[in-house]
Amino acid sequence: MSEVVTYQREGAVGVITVNYPPVNALGHAVRSGLLAALEQGQQDAEAKALLLVCEGRTFIAGADIREFGKPMQEPGLPSVVETFESSDKPIIAAIHGTALGGGLEMALGCHYRVALDSAKVGLPEVKLGLLPGAGGTQRLPRLAGAQVSLDMITTGNFASAAEALQNGIVDAVESGSDVKAVGLAFAQKVIDEGKPVRRVRDLNDKVEAEKGSDIFDQYRAGLQKKARGLFSPFKCVDAVEAAFQLPFADGMKRERELFMECMESPQRAGLVHAFFAEREVSKVPGLAKDTPVRDVNSVGIIGAGTMGGGIAMNFANVGIPVRLLEVKQEALDKGLAIIRRNYENTARKGRITQAQVEERMALIQPTLSYDDFADVDLVIEAVFENMGVKKDIFGTLDKVCKPGAILASNTSTLDIDEIASATSRPQDVVGMHFFSPANVMKLLENVCGSQTADDVKATVMAVAKRIKKVGVLVGNCYGFVGNRMLHQRGAEATKLVNEGASPQQVDKVLTDLGFPMGQFAMSDLAGIDVGYRIREERRKAGEDVPASWMDKLAEEGRLGQKTQAGVYLYEEGSRKPVVDPKVDALIAEFRKEQGIEPREIGDQEILERCMYVMINEGAKILEEGIAARALDVDIVWIYGYGFPAYRGGPMFWADQVGVKEIYDTVKRFHDTLGGDQWKPAALLERLASEGKTFGSL
Repeated sequence: MSEVVTYQREGAVGVITVNYPPVNALGHAVRSGLLAALEQGQQDAEAKALLLVCEGRTFIAGADIREFGKPMQEPGLPSVVETFESSDKPIIAAIHGTALGGGLEMALGCHYRVALDSAKVGLPEVKLGLLPGAGGTQRLPRLAGAQVSLDMITTGNFASAAEALQNGIVDAVESGSDVKAVGLAFAQKVIDEGKPVRRVRDLNDKVEAEKGSDIFDQYRAGLQKKARGLFSPFKCVDAVEAAFQLPFADGMKRERELFMECMESPQRAGLVHAFFAEREVSKVPGLAKDTPVRDVNSVGIIGAGTMGGGIAMNFANVGIPVRLLEVKQEALDKGLAIIRRNYENTARKGRITQAQVEERMALIQPTLSYDDFADVDLVIEAVFENMGVKKDIFGTLDKVCKPGAILASNTSTLDIDEIASATSRPQDVVGMHFFSPANVMKLLENVCGSQTADDVKATVMAVAKRIKKVGVLVGNCYGFVGNRMLHQRGAEATKLVNEGASPQQVDKVLTDLGFPMGQFAMSDLAGIDVGYRIREERRKAGEDVPASWMDKLAEEGRLGQKTQAGVYLYEEGSRKPVVDPKVDALIAEFRKEQGIEPREIGDQEILERCMYVMINEGAKILEEGIAARALDVDIVWIYGYGFPAYRGGPMFWADQVGVKEIYDTVKRFHDTLGGDQWKPAALLERLASEGKTFGSL
């Protein structure tokens, strides 16, 4: 028998123990070991009941990710679960930590379930473009009914032990930390009370009661909005519905068919890539794993606006004291009021308590004086994009902050080395680019200057994890990774409108690809003035930045959602964009001024010009070493810009489209449209000629 699963009898209870660190995943050795241990328990005449329990910090927490993409070795999980369920001796699953995916399916194959009160259960397969494939869609509804099953399976969200008890997923919840003792006590009770073997597959009361319900059609209608573009949530609904329409054995066959459809979907490949990329991105090439990190036990933030306030919340949320600086009391009061309102809204939704609101607010101390930054470990500057202002601030910080304090800028485009030049300690200067709203968006783009010390790099990556962000370490250039690529997409989208497309046509192509919003709706959200200021800064620096109809919007005070008018109109309290004929007229007038004769532009051209210009820029970013790996670019775009995770990120998507196809199109656009943005990146050309992918780098 495999050593990762053991069997021994304690009194009248045969104990099957899984010990496969770190999360007791259902690898081949565990699956084989479970069957061998069950066979031993069945043959043990003195064992009147069997207990399934796990060592370590958790119950079985799902499939073994080390086996992803490899051919399945028998026994498969469905047959293991079925064999446990078919046991003539009652089997009790004792759950602690998390029972996720195949782990919960394994527990559902047992006849009784007891959980510690700290445990959580869930079926998160949908997050990888899959559905539960070992009976989860057929057994869970027999315990919890349609609504709870649909909610859990289509979202992948976890249920607490209390919720699991309330919904019939577990039979008992106990306090304490000794899961084995709790399981043994429950098993003994089953023996003493002569409880029968209770197979979930035979429990039909709930499926009979809801047979013919219209809940499934209603649920699909709701998913059209919530699961935009996703394939697997709808297959999850089909699978759960089968539990209410078919006998159990036929429902299992239907689940398997739907599971295989998901397995063959390109969305699964994209989501699995995103899953692994998120885990890899924190392992920075060239930065030793044992690089020391500096202590960060207090933070100073400059700027109490939307961005600065959101950044402050991230630190207060994890118990780190913040000193929030503004130049005027009025701005400070306004910023603190917005932070409080955000926390109060979260409390109203039941996500935190009122006591937690007060605790977090107490951690954010306002100040009007830089002197209050004298002893903080990390300072983050979050003022508007102006190099002169930022250099003045960093010059002041250099004088005020203690040696070893990390000095960070939240700049979204500006040169970190130039900012660092205002200090006598460039080794301590780094970019920490948060995304708006900073208390919500998961990405933190950490930007290294040419002299940023390794321990500073390691520290800002550790800080990202501590404040529950996905940190990506990138190099220093205009716009870094995300905004540099976005700049090219934005410029191309604007040119497409110049040439004859409408803003809403461009936006629809991008939302049809899976983006939550298009280029121009995003400009309205960020503020038309943001791009306008950046273009003006570049013009002042002597760059040849062409005139744009977007400049006219800014000059007319149409700044986006905040003024209820930008590229689109916005009704009071609404974020829904409404087409404005005035903008169509403004664009027509701009074309006339520039001598442009508008033409019909097809959706495919819009897709290629908006996306391929990004891919070409991404290839340049990789060849320059600004991003170390294609997966770094993918994660920046998934978590910072809403790139659909099921497409895996821009560089993964490029591999699916075909690097040669993209190179040929980029070259064609360079020949016909001109411009440096269409000059094929050397890396793109090399990969195309060698038949390789970005993923192969």
